[in-house]
Amino acid sequence: MKIDLERCNGCGLCEKDCPVAAVRVEAKKAVINQACVECRTCLKVCPRGAVLDEVRQVSGAVVCQACPVACQVPPGLSGACGRYANQAGVLRRNRPLLAYRDVIDLIGPEPEPLIQKPSITAIGAGGTYPDYVPAPYIVSDNRQGVEVVTVVTEAPLSYSGLKVKIDTDLEVGREGSEVRFEGRTVGMVETEEYGSKILAVGGVNRLTGKHGFAAARAVAAIANREAVELRIKGGAKLTVQVGQPPVIDGQKVARMRVGCGSATAGLFAPFFKEAADEVIVLDHHITSLFSHHAAGRCLGLDPSGLDLCFKLSTPGRYFGTHGHGWGGTDIKDPLQIVAKIDAGRSKPGSTLLITETTGQNAALYQLDEAGVFQPVPLTPAVREAVAAIAESCQASRVSAMYVAGAGGSARAGVARYPLRLTKAVHAAKAALTCGGAPVFVMPGGGITFMVDVERVKAGAFTWVPTPATVAPIEYTMRLDDYEEMGGHLEAIKPFKTLEPFAWSRSKS
Repeated sequence: MKIDLERCNGCGLCEKDCPVAAVRVEAKKAVINQACVECRTCLKVCPRGAVLDEVRQVSGAVVCQACPVACQVPPGLSGACGRYANQAGVLRRNRPLLAYRDVIDLIGPEPEPLIQKPSITAIGAGGTYPDYVPAPYIVSDNRQGVEVVTVVTEAPLSYSGLKVKIDTDLEVGREGSEVRFEGRTVGMVETEEYGSKILAVGGVNRLTGKHGFAAARAVAAIANREAVELRIKGGAKLTVQVGQPPVIDGQKVARMRVGCGSATAGLFAPFFKEAADEVIVLDHHITSLFSHHAAGRCLGLDPSGLDLCFKLSTPGRYFGTHGHGWGGTDIKDPLQIVAKIDAGRSKPGSTLLITETTGQNAALYQLDEAGVFQPVPLTPAVREAVAAIAESCQASRVSAMYVAGAGGSARAGVARYPLRLTKAVHAAKAALTCGGAPVFVMPGGGITFMVDVERVKAGAFTWVPTPATVAPIEYTMRLDDYEEMGGHLEAIKPFKTLEPFAWSRSKS
């Protein structure tokens, strides 16, 4: 890469972000040294366009094909990711392959099978108040000759909320936008993951805020798999129901994308090669230009003369823009993506397929003598390629993770020394479950857990107007560990005495 010294003002962003420390600011001007691997990071980050888009050929370098960046790694140096080094003209990994035994100490303990499942759940158990009173049910059970205790309670949890995952490419609203339920703010649009939008609903600050009751009701309703209508400020109207397809602005979403535009190019490269001379996969994250993409080049294609209107990321990969058009972009007419055509490389008669990552929309064009793409009917090869994409897409659905902190006063109903209970959970000596479902306990202080609400019986969550949500939680552990933490031994009842009671209630 080269620097235009007239444009460079020495802001230093290129120096900070260069992954191989090949850039230095000297006398308020950027200077690129011989450690450069032509990764183009400086080009992308420069706010003044001072980095010239001129990739040089590095003497003695080996081009790395491990990712789309395609670093030119000089002798004795590593590429941008630091994983591969040029050792005597051969790229070799910088780190050894590790066996499971090499990392097991970091993975940490897991609850032994004897205590992984509770004897009873807290669903229907009720709660206790004030907190020092023993939990509603503390039961013992003999498992393989070992006495095991399960302590259950339906705990009001102020520190609670949901991460709601909505499988869709459709635009729902900008990150940070308010999520409203019955006209009241109960959460926000948080981020996107893979082909999904993530909403954060609830949380202690919303539960204790102006619209706390609405937030608590929304969390309980979604967690119980009820259909709930939400509105994104400045964005879409949603109907979400866990386990069902999302409905966005009245449109039921059928498919979740198979991957970003770049992944689609790699996954279906053989189909694309047969379908058209050039293929564009429109996507609001990464749009791909097939013949310029690594997948097309590996198949021996010569890059076409097309250039796209989106910002270039790496060869054949462009950052998309969000909108309500094709692939979740702002492109309504597919041909709008084509910024220019180099007539020297794109000849009359050449074909162009434009599709989405779901295969839901696709169009085929042919370049005429005037250098203009004209729509033509889809050919059998195009239909086969689009069908292959569609068949590989999962059905769109809504899912939710209930996230709550159980490390507060509710622990007193379990044991007289609450910190010992917390330590037992983190040491896997006490297994925490939610309605019988396994949970992930976050590291660090307290007992903050996440559970997939689809693994908990519908109707198990509720709320109280403190406000807080109420969740069924169970602790299962060996009797001797329970005694060590000051458990309420006097309140223990044998599990077998509860079985007829549990059966009669479930039957009714």
